[in-house]
Amino acid sequence: MSASSRNLQAWEGFWGDAVGGEGEALWDSDPALTAGLHLPCFDGHFDAELPLVDLGCGNGTQTRFLAGRYARVLGIDFAAAAVGHARADDETGTVEYRRLDAADDAAMRALHDELGDANIYLRGVLHQCAPEDRALIVANAAGLLGERGRIFAVEPAETAKEVLMSVLHTDGAPPAKLAAVFAHGIAPGEMADSAVPELLRENGLRVAEEGQLPLATTECRPDGTRLELPSNWVVAGPVE
Repeated sequence: MSASSRNLQAWEGFWGDAVGGEGEALWDSDPALTAGLHLPCFDGHFDAELPLVDLGCGNGTQTRFLAGRYARVLGIDFAAAAVGHARADDETGTVEYRRLDAADDAAMRALHDELGDANIYLRGVLHQCAPEDRALIVANAAGLLGERGRIFAVEPAETAKEVLMSVLHTDGAPPAKLAAVFAHGIAPGEMADSAVPELLRENGLRVAEEGQLPLATTECRPDGTRLELPSNWVVAGPVE
C-alpha cells in the first residue's frame, strides 16, 4: 500500500469514528479563534468576486464561517467520511462539500474548468500529507488559482512538536483528543518552516505576505488553558 493510500485509510478511519458536531476533533476550534483570526491576513489579498475553496475542509466548521463572508465557498476533502460530517453538520445547507483529492491533477483541473480562477484557504493540510503528495497538492493548487486567485496557507511551525509533547500526561499518554489522532496512525508531520514558501515559489507563485500566529486546538493543558501551537502563515499568488 502506498503512503498516500495509507494516509487516506487513516483519515477515513478517523472521521468514520469521530463524533459529529463542532469541536470534537483536536483542530476543530471555534472559527473566532481560527479562520476569524486568519481572515485579516488574507482578506485584502483575495478578490471577493472569485470562489473560495477550503482545501482539506474536514467537517466544515471553518468553511461555514467563510461562507458568511464570500459569495461562493466550496469545501473539499479527500476523506469521504469527513465530507459526510461536513454535510450533516451544515444544517442549513450553507456550503457545498465534495470528496476530492487535491493530489489528483485531473480532478483539480476539472475543478478549475468548473469554477474558473479561485482563492484557496489551506489550513494544516500539508504537514499531515504523505511527503510525496505535498508538491502535487501545491502544484494543483497553483493551477486552481489561475491568474487571479490567491492562496492562504498555514501550517504548524517546527516547534509545534515540542508543544504537543508538553501536554503528555505523567505516564506518557496523550490527552484524549490527541490520542484519537494517534490511534488512527495520524502523526504530525515534521516540516521545515521554510518548506511551504519554497513549495509555493517552486510552483510559480510569489509570496505576498507571511507571518506567525497561534494555531488554536480544542485540547487543554493540565492547568486548563487552551493548547495553542505556533504556526506560520503565508499568502501567495501568481507572479504578476
